[in-house]
Amino acid sequence: MAAIAFVCLSVFLSGCGTPGAPQPPSLNLPDRVDDLSATRVGNQVSLTWTMPKRNTDKIPLKGNIDVHICRLEGDLPDVKVCPGSLQLAPGADGSFSESLPPALAAGTPRALTYYVELENRRSRSAGFSNEAVILAGEAPPAVMGLAAEVGKQGIILRWTPADPGASIRLLRKLLTPPPAKPRAGPLPAPPEPLKQNLLVEASTGEAPTQALDKNIVFGNTYEYRAQRVLRVPAGDTNLKLNGATNLELEGEFSAPIRVDALDVFSPEVPVGLAAVATSADPASGTPASIDLSWQPNTEPDLAGYEVYRREDQTPWQRISGDQPVVGPAFHDARVLPGHTYRYGVSAIDRGGHESGRSAESSETVPNE
Repeated sequence: MAAIAFVCLSVFLSGCGTPGAPQPPSLNLPDRVDDLSATRVGNQVSLTWTMPKRNTDKIPLKGNIDVHICRLEGDLPDVKVCPGSLQLAPGADGSFSESLPPALAAGTPRALTYYVELENRRSRSAGFSNEAVILAGEAPPAVMGLAAEVGKQGIILRWTPADPGASIRLLRKLLTPPPAKPRAGPLPAPPEPLKQNLLVEASTGEAPTQALDKNIVFGNTYEYRAQRVLRVPAGDTNLKLNGATNLELEGEFSAPIRVDALDVFSPEVPVGLAAVATSADPASGTPASIDLSWQPNTEPDLAGYEVYRREDQTPWQRISGDQPVVGPAFHDARVLPGHTYRYGVSAIDRGGHESGRSAESSETVPNE
C-alpha cells in the first residue's frame, strides 16, 4: 500500500512541471487613440492627441509608431482621404495641422470627420481613433477695424459690422505680470485669469458691432483679438454628436490690439444727502450739532467722502479734515444756534479722483 502511495505521489510531483497550453504570440498592435480633438480657425485645421504607451495586449510599446491622419466628408466611410503621416514615440503628444483644400473651404457648412490610425511595423492596425468633427465650408470673414476705449464701466470694444448671422468671440489676454506677493486678507480676491473669452451673440438679422468687458482691473494692460463664429445646428449636418446641439465654424482672428486700462474716472456723485439738527442740551453740556447722512457709493475702489459746508452765499469750505470720511455719515458739531448751514458731499477713490458735489441740503440750528 505504501508503494502505491509513493508511485501516485511521484506522478503528482512530476506533473507540476508540465507546461500549460501554448499562448498565441502578441500581434503588437498599438492601442487606439481615444482623445483626438480637432479645431478649425479660418481654413487651418489643427489636431491634437496622446500616443498610447501599450499595445492591445497591455505590453509596453517600443520604438516609434507610424501614425496616419485621415478625414472623410459627411458619413461616407468609403470616401476617405489621408492627408498626412508621421512617426511618434509611445506616450508622446501628437499634433498635426493642414490647410483645407479649396473644395472643403467653400460652400455650405457640412461635417468633416478626422481619425488617427496607428500601425505596427507590419502595417497592421487596431482600428481608427475616436472621431473629431469640425465643419467644412466657407468660414465667416475675419473681423476688421477692432478698436477699444476705456470707459468708467470697463473696456468698450468696437469693430466693423459684417455677416449678420455670425457671433463675435473676443479673446482677452492679461499682459500685466502677476503681483510678486499674493493678496492678503481673510478672503483675498482670486488672481485674475491670464486668458478669458467673451462671446457676443448675434441677434436675428443684425450683426453685433460692440461689446463691454466689465471684468477688468483698472491699472492692468490687456490684449484683445476677435473672430467671427458661425453656429450651425448639428441636425443641419446630418451627424449625431453625442448630444451636442451646435457646431462652430470659426473665422480667422483679427490683429491684436493693446489696451492700458487706466483709471481716470471720478466716482459717482453721492445722492440722498439729508441734514438733521440737534439743539444744545445745557443740562448735559451737549452742544448743538447737525448730523448728515447719504446713500453709500458702490465703486470698488472708493476711498471715502469729502464734506463741504457754507452759509448763505459764502464760499464752500471742506469740513471733513485731511482724510476722507469712510462711511456715508458725518457729525458736524461746530455750529451755532440760529444759523443756517448748507452742505454738499463728494466721493473720492483711491486714485484721488473726486466726484462733483451732491445736491445741497440745508438745516437751521435751533436757538437755545
